[in-house]
Amino acid sequence: MAEAAGDGDGRAAHDGATAADEACPNARELALLHQWHALHTGVRRLNDGLLADVEQQAGLAPSSFQALLFLMTAPGQAAPMNQLSQALGFSTAGTTKVVDRLAEAGLVERRPSAADRRVIFTALTPGGARSVLAASRSLAGAVRSRVVEPLGEDVFASLAAAVGSLDPEPDACG
Repeated sequence: MAEAAGDGDGRAAHDGATAADEACPNARELALLHQWHALHTGVRRLNDGLLADVEQQAGLAPSSFQALLFLMTAPGQAAPMNQLSQALGFSTAGTTKVVDRLAEAGLVERRPSAADRRVIFTALTPGGARSVLAASRSLAGAVRSRVVEPLGEDVFASLAAAVGSLDPEPDACG
């Protein structure tokens, strides 16, 4: 029985490609992957640096700031715990830990839902609103100095619009 043309294991080679060609990205794919890695790594490091600036200037840990910032923009400055977990990408246990720390600091409070006794809302306290406002101003200053000034306002606006257009789950309110 004749073996199919290919790499010797019975699989046919496609369009004259060798097994090594099929196992490795081509030059265009490699360039694309390098660009993606640079974008992903750069954005992650930038975000880490921005959150470190907020922590240093406003005294809020990154996870605490992210939770407070989400609550600041939520309707009534409150959200169910599961919605907070989902928005932050934290596990239920992780969210509970963050909310416990924030509640102990007097920055949030837990409230039962009026519609469903099983649902607990996390709500900003006046102190939490003041803290997140100060931290937001720190973040805005850090974004200005680390991103807007080096890129220029027009490039920053274009970049933000381009990346925002790729969001698979855009914000329904804005």
